[in-house]
Amino acid sequence: MTGTDDEHYFSADPSVPFERIPVSTTVWDMDLSMVSGSGVFAKGRLDIGTSVLFKETEPPSLKPGARVLDLGCGYGMIGLALGLAVPEAYVTGVDVNERAVLLANENAAKLGLGDRYRAAVPAEIDPETTYDEIWSNPPIRIGKPALHELLLTWLPRLAPDGRAVMVVGKNLGGDSLQRWITDQGYPTTRIGSAKGFRVLETRRS
Repeated sequence: MTGTDDEHYFSADPSVPFERIPVSTTVWDMDLSMVSGSGVFAKGRLDIGTSVLFKETEPPSLKPGARVLDLGCGYGMIGLALGLAVPEAYVTGVDVNERAVLLANENAAKLGLGDRYRAAVPAEIDPETTYDEIWSNPPIRIGKPALHELLLTWLPRLAPDGRAVMVVGKNLGGDSLQRWITDQGYPTTRIGSAKGFRVLETRRS
């Protein structure tokens, strides 16, 4: 990660020149080929946190028509893997970065998921929609106040008995975030840990 990249990951409209960069990886025993880009988180790679998220979890078992939210979707890795692994699910990706939204939708079309996956900026998401699951490698580096605001915006959109699955770096406050989310009324437990990352499961109480 370069300083320039870090500056633009969480910008709505990154100013760095736009270059599409291919990404190939294997998650949940699926070989995935996607396109990432400059000014978008984890360009050209599967970042370590998301890799831990996949290795420490299995695809969820969901009812037909279930709705899943990929919060901070980037170029779409988590949400598109969920869409492929769980053919019953409809996945929404949300990101403030307009390039990320563009790439995620392009990747969905490339993977044949255009009918079950849509990425959008937050303002384009119906605030009344609820989700059976939320999956996320949340943007910890936006700072604690902004992160708390983000989570308190989206966690209330979990359906009754819904859950969120997130990966957070321990050195970036994963353990304190687990306690904070629980204190907000969303019981949160650690379901995995590897390479300095925590995988947290949050339930709608």
